[in-house]
Amino acid sequence: MRDDIWKRDEPSSPCVNICVVHPRERLCTGCLRSVEEIAAWGRMGEDERRAIMAELPARAPRLKKRRGGRAARTGG
Repeated sequence: MRDDIWKRDEPSSPCVNICVVHPRERLCTGCLRSVEEIAAWGRMGEDERRAIMAELPARAPRLKKRRGGRAARTGG
């Protein structure tokens, strides 16, 4: 069997097997992709995958906001 058959020059999935979707942001807390991006990943071309991979680091702050605590209860 040839090893080069399974090698591709395209981005691998950013999945880290922590598949939990943030209820408000609708992003996976593990890989930061949207539910729609995850579903379409296998049908995407290389350029589209690379573009999404480039956006992922900027999405992290969206999941770091605190949702509870005293400030949420008192409105401030």
